[in-house]
Amino acid sequence: MGSPSAEDFAAAAHAAIDRVTKEQAGGVARAAELITAALAADGIVQAFGTGHSEALAMEIAGRAGGLVPSNRIALRDVVLYGGRPPESLKGPDLERGTESAALLYELAAPHPADVFVIASNSGVNGCVVELARLAKEHGHPLIAITSAEHTARVRPRHPSGQRLRDLADVVLDNAAPYGDAVLPIGGGARACGISSITAALLAQQIVAEVIRRIEAAGAVPPVYLSANVPGGDEHNRALETRYAGRIRRTA
Repeated sequence: MGSPSAEDFAAAAHAAIDRVTKEQAGGVARAAELITAALAADGIVQAFGTGHSEALAMEIAGRAGGLVPSNRIALRDVVLYGGRPPESLKGPDLERGTESAALLYELAAPHPADVFVIASNSGVNGCVVELARLAKEHGHPLIAITSAEHTARVRPRHPSGQRLRDLADVVLDNAAPYGDAVLPIGGGARACGISSITAALLAQQIVAEVIRRIEAAGAVPPVYLSANVPGGDEHNRALETRYAGRIRRTA
């Protein structure tokens, strides 16, 4: 067996992208319908992911070409806004346990019409599952992005025994294998994770479908311009004022 190459990873990425595009089209459409309805009701998108799945939340909330009515929830919010000591962020306990989810929900202060998009490759860590449970208990639609293969093979860390997929209205499979990495290397290990690429694909497909629906209804989608083009800041600030106090934009 040879060592993995850039070309090998490109081929694996193309295969995963093709699979997601073919198999998740229906789920993407359902997710877009939920988000479009939420925005029409003056809701916003509450996006959350831990670890590398935070990349999904960054695709959804606060980037050029994305939807302005979107908020990124992050584990560090418990320190930045919730008064917890910085030491709270050390190690895996915050992600694996359930006790910070209630504070994250409180800090996000969701409106009744808000929709949640939560990403977790494993779909079993306590904080992710507990936040999903809180979202559903408060009546919010929930879209989950996870690895169907990985989540089926690992034990849930939430005391309820539930996985993220068990709580969602729409479940999107990111096509990542068990362990996320796709290229075999020596010693039986694998390298090069794929979930961030396919999660970004799903996020942008959802955004595209939401925009299509808004324009089909004769409205103007509230979409960010790049802050690095002339007039971008002014355009973005004007849209952000509609959601003042509801969307956080941190470095």
